Amino acid sequence: MNSSALDSNALQNCITKTDVSGYPAPYHGKVRDVYELGNDKLGIVASDRISAFDHIMKQAIPYKGQVLNSLAAFAFDKVDDIVDTHIIDVPHPNVTIAKKCDPIPIEVVIRACLTGHAARVYKSGKRTLCGVVLPDGMVENEKFDEPILTPATKAEEGHDEDISEKEILHQGIVDEDIWQEIREKAFKVFERGQQIANKQGLILVDTKYEFGLYNGEVTLIDEVHTADSSRYFYADGYEERLEKGEPQKQLSKEFLREWLMEHGFQGKEGQTLPDLPNEFRIKIYNRYTELYEKLTGQTFTPTPINMNSFNKELKEIFDRY
Repeated sequence: MNSSALDSNALQNCITKTDVSGYPAPYHGKVRDVYELGNDKLGIVASDRISAFDHIMKQAIPYKGQVLNSLAAFAFDKVDDIVDTHIIDVPHPNVTIAKKCDPIPIEVVIRACLTGHAARVYKSGKRTLCGVVLPDGMVENEKFDEPILTPATKAEEGHDEDISEKEILHQGIVDEDIWQEIREKAFKVFERGQQIANKQGLILVDTKYEFGLYNGEVTLIDEVHTADSSRYFYADGYEERLEKGEPQKQLSKEFLREWLMEHGFQGKEGQTLPDLPNEFRIKIYNRYTELYEKLTGQTFTPTPINMNSFNKELKEIFDRY
């Protein structure tokens, strides 16, 4: 479905909040509503909410939840020979049935390039990020010799905080044996993500993973290699742009952050969150679907949603599990 096929009904019928009768009130994340289904299962609904600078935008993006959920399902499937995943079933484009894991409160961030937060730290003159020593003489968006791991503590509210692996172990946040398994599997999952991206003419620049324990086993949870959790560059022209010091052409949420900054918003106190015009919401939809189609090689066909009956539909799905 191209942008011209997105009618006003799609723009008005976005999933912003769910409420399924007969189940405890869900945990509302920035994007997902998570329901406890019993029997160590979760019903995870990918909404159409979109966030940046730790703020949820006032307008949602049509079918974003379906794109995100479908791409995550594709990516989880591609790495389940490397690590256990929380996926049980994906019975609807917006819904994942998952194992209820004990989450590990660390965001496992892997970076292949000096981009984003890493580039900002580097520009400030610092040469250490999360305990990783960065070489002198690098330019923004340049690839590291090897991907690096730069963890962050998961904040309940506000910004996540950088932390070194040494501090994770010193503070006893994660047992050493479990952390070694997490780091080893994270690098392998990232390598697989890079291979898939490379075949499709993209560079997986950086990403975040979340892990939990299910029956004591390290398990990959949340989402994998989506536009919300990862940054991609187009491989074509990457070297030329790097040499000229030009911005890279990318598929990520960065363009939303750039738009917000142009409109005077960076999530700072006293700033007003701007409204997203419908034309821009359609552009965001197009970016998300482009990444889905590039990575999967499949056309994204949205499933129309009727919000008047969606909660009832969710109940019928959850009741099956």
